[in-house]
Amino acid sequence: MKKVIKGFGQQKMIIFSVTVLIILILVALFAPWLAPYNPLKVDLPERLQSPSVQHWLGTDHLGRDMLSRLIHGTRISLGYASLIFAAALGIGLIVGIIAGYTGGIVDQILMRLGDGLMAIPSLIFVLGFVGIWGTGIKQVVLGLIIVQWVYYARIVRGLVQTVKEENYITASRIGGASQLAVITRHILPNLLIPLTVIGTLEMGWAIMSLSSMSFLGLGVQPPTPEWGAMINEGKAYIQTNPMLMVYPGLLIFIVVSCFNLLGESLSERYGIDRKSYRKGDV
Repeated sequence: MKKVIKGFGQQKMIIFSVTVLIILILVALFAPWLAPYNPLKVDLPERLQSPSVQHWLGTDHLGRDMLSRLIHGTRISLGYASLIFAAALGIGLIVGIIAGYTGGIVDQILMRLGDGLMAIPSLIFVLGFVGIWGTGIKQVVLGLIIVQWVYYARIVRGLVQTVKEENYITASRIGGASQLAVITRHILPNLLIPLTVIGTLEMGWAIMSLSSMSFLGLGVQPPTPEWGAMINEGKAYIQTNPMLMVYPGLLIFIVVSCFNLLGESLSERYGIDRKSYRKGDV
């Protein structure tokens, strides 16, 4: 990944990744107007059609337009991945600031709780969570949020512990600034760039995890168009119509690659080591 970035150039890679992601976000936002057909409409006489003027990417095993399902799948995949990211970041931000700024016994309790969650592999935890509470996208999203907030909490905690020892923080306290003012005016701005970098990398993780759960039949359920679920539906036709799996798989690859390239480019540009942040060693 780093060789690709160095060969292409950080600035060009950032522009390329952002451009592709913006296009996909626009596709997700305007999916009802961009999709030529209803993605849920079954038309059995038209099943497994090759690409044509009527159906640019052909149809699936139920005669549903593949292009329309991919477009609507963009909304589902990016939408739920963004929800996982936003919720996990929000929880991690609050917990990390409390742990890092307060310290002491509060810090120990919160971090030991995080260590307990990190001791369980993410996939195993989500599978167990879904096994207890039942299959469905809500359960998968909640399970992934529970797994993911710990990483953001450790990142924020480490950053807060570093920033709060700076001289300007001490001067602000001496000047009579409240704890809330110190956090909002001085600490939060210092978290923006690291969290942006880590967030772009973790968005790729969220999409892959969500698609994996849907592929296993535990996340988004048919007939809802979602990339992982579409791959699962197309696996029965891998020999006769492999494109039913290739199209959604290619979109997952493109989106995850763009997020990873963007995150790696930003980390190179700002000198941020992702591995040390994930461990909390900042």
